[in-house]
Amino acid sequence: MNIGRIAFFILTVLSGFLALMCSRTQETPKDIESADNLFVQGKFDKAENIYEILSSSDPENYHLLTQLGHIALLSNRFDHAQKLLQTATEFDTTADFATSLLTEVYYRQDNFEKTAILLKKLGKEIKAKKYESFRDKIPYHIAGNSGSTSLPFVVAEPLPVVEVQINGSEKVNFLIDTGGSELVVDDELAQKVGVTIFGDEMGTFAGGKKALYQHGSVNSVKLGAFTIRNVPVHIQNVSGFSGPIFGETRIDGIIGTVLLYHFISTLDYPNGRLILQQKTEENLSALKEQEAKSITIPFWMAADHYMVAWGTVNKSKPLLFFVDTGMAGGGFTCPESTIKEAKITLREDQAGEGIGAGGKVKIIPFVVNQLTLGDAMENDITGLYVENFVLEDAFGFAIGGLISHGFFRNYSLTMDFVNMKYYLKRTETIK
Repeated sequence: MNIGRIAFFILTVLSGFLALMCSRTQETPKDIESADNLFVQGKFDKAENIYEILSSSDPENYHLLTQLGHIALLSNRFDHAQKLLQTATEFDTTADFATSLLTEVYYRQDNFEKTAILLKKLGKEIKAKKYESFRDKIPYHIAGNSGSTSLPFVVAEPLPVVEVQINGSEKVNFLIDTGGSELVVDDELAQKVGVTIFGDEMGTFAGGKKALYQHGSVNSVKLGAFTIRNVPVHIQNVSGFSGPIFGETRIDGIIGTVLLYHFISTLDYPNGRLILQQKTEENLSALKEQEAKSITIPFWMAADHYMVAWGTVNKSKPLLFFVDTGMAGGGFTCPESTIKEAKITLREDQAGEGIGAGGKVKIIPFVVNQLTLGDAMENDITGLYVENFVLEDAFGFAIGGLISHGFFRNYSLTMDFVNMKYYLKRTETIK
């Protein structure tokens, strides 16, 4: 209603209208706070409903647009997220948060040209240079006539490992780790096969430990019947830190979630294999038919690979868990707040050292009496406590723990990144 039309209203109506507007103005901050609190708790659907109501009467509100865009991104609703976040960046050109989220929208869709433009705006020159290098290429181009491929595990313990070929190399061993992002190539292998390198970046790993890794790209990655061309990678000393974990089995790289989300990916632990299926209508339809035979669990994804889903530990309140299959020797870890919530007893007398990508960390074992992810439940799961659980509030919502390999050993875990669902089928591990 414009000012000219308001002038025609009688005084009593105008007074009532102004009183209503004042009331709404007073309530809006409280409503935003309520929605923000729901978001922090991981109740994204409820938060989204309130944000949408508020945004309908305040369509230029940067915070509302950004939060709605963030929730859409968490669910891989790319078109909706892009529209909201693009609008947010236009209303506030100085704030970086919406820009960083919009960068992720483009990145997850392999639109590396726009990804690079926004990375430059954010001052991330090395990463921008990396993705600019794909300007005349199709990233993650999948070659192969098969709709699916199955790769047997070289070893299943302490983590599953499959054979990979990089740039036409001989077969080398890569561990599978949904806690990883882009494909990681060992620095020695990178030199041997001619990985293109763009520069260094500091990363944060287990226990908050920091270590340098390099940004690069490879021409091809062969996984079973598929050859994936034009693949961005990280370069890091994998063989050095994996030696103490895998013994005589040399590990030359890591397959993380970013490569896995280009497929319908299944970690079939009982049958010892990684299954990759192309996202064809036929394969997606077949997956829907499995719902009645599987434990189906919705999940969300923050940043480029942090998949989270609801679970409980020792009959706690529902908590969001980061699904990171790459923790050797255990099935769960968590922040101190969850240790207290779940009444977990740490076995201080059994404390020792573990090793991750960032170096050695102190580890204190414990046992979880009952651990759930959705409707999947396991008992007596070994836990490993590491101080400084940096993910607890890293993304603006609470993450109550990390659920890993020890929980999934009796399951076939399928990840559907189109519908954002896990499909879990339980079978006793074949020994």
